[in-house]
Amino acid sequence: MKISVLTAALGLLASAGFAQDLTGMWQGTLKTPQRDLRLVFKISKEQSGLKASMYSIDQGGGSFGGTVTVQPPTIKIAVSIGATFEGKMDAEATVITGTWSQGPVNFPLELKHVKPDEAWPIPTNTAPKPMAADAPTNFEVATIKPTKPGTQGKGITLRGPREVITINTSLNDIMSFAYGIHVRQISGGPAWMESEYWDIVGKPEADGLPSRKQLEAMFQKLLADRFQLKFHKEKKELSVYAITVAKTGSKLVKSEADPNGLPGLGFRGLGNLVVRNANMSDFAGLMQSAVLDRPVVDQTGLTGKYDFTLDWKPDEFQFRTFGPQPPPPSSETADSRPDLTTAIQQQLGLKIEAAKVAVDVFVIDKVEKPSEN
Repeated sequence: MKISVLTAALGLLASAGFAQDLTGMWQGTLKTPQRDLRLVFKISKEQSGLKASMYSIDQGGGSFGGTVTVQPPTIKIAVSIGATFEGKMDAEATVITGTWSQGPVNFPLELKHVKPDEAWPIPTNTAPKPMAADAPTNFEVATIKPTKPGTQGKGITLRGPREVITINTSLNDIMSFAYGIHVRQISGGPAWMESEYWDIVGKPEADGLPSRKQLEAMFQKLLADRFQLKFHKEKKELSVYAITVAKTGSKLVKSEADPNGLPGLGFRGLGNLVVRNANMSDFAGLMQSAVLDRPVVDQTGLTGKYDFTLDWKPDEFQFRTFGPQPPPPSSETADSRPDLTTAIQQQLGLKIEAAKVAVDVFVIDKVEKPSEN
């Protein structure tokens, strides 16, 4: 379950009938296979309308940003970490019962309206200091366990100030993250590298919030130590997707977040991507790891970090790593969103098209199933 700490406000578009009922504290526990997460919404009425901040109590209490729409009795919150909560309020305006969705994963969630003295205390949120640039990039301890059968979703993320986790990840997934490559750039190796899945919990040796490069280095060392991974590189021409700037020019807006902070990329649903504080390499990496069936190469020349959303209608060849997809909607509720190519050009001012490019291929020389914890 990927939940990142972001600071923002939730704009609530409410009807007059909901305005008074929604103010105050709402809280509920999100039960995931990995752990229970207590969530709190603090909603207040301001001149511009109802506003809310959402906190993840068990992950440091950081606030989450997003948008909220209300069509009584339904309330829908699209959170900027790539998740959506949609539920219905009861007649007494004391409970909102609904579903938390993130990517292909759905969990029930019930929010209760509580008095201030009954609300869970929100921890003082002190932004974690970044890990020192010269800090050792090692895991002090790391546990590796086979993923329980039937586990939904997958991801590599941070949990709290001192834990790095992977959920439902194959060795190919982990290697793709560690080296910033597509699985098609991995050659040779046993079939279990793709077919068997692992949950990893690691505690970095050094204090502070690691950068993407530091996380990659930690996983590279873990793969060598615990999986005995050895490989060599060869150049090979592969079919890829190349991202370039469209003739009309980029429409991307530079992020105002800490440029040294970690990027946030996640899906509110299939084909609904939210990106925060990410560069084009981050975007290309997510597209090749989660969406497309071949490597994605950044040829934009853009060097900044950006905030944007991308909304498109996926086709049958996309999101293969997410498992079987639900059937397409009926004609009455047909998905009217543009395809990916059109959406990228219209919404971002970029182009994505097929190309042949010589890229590094990682040829496996040795690999073993992980050593005991």
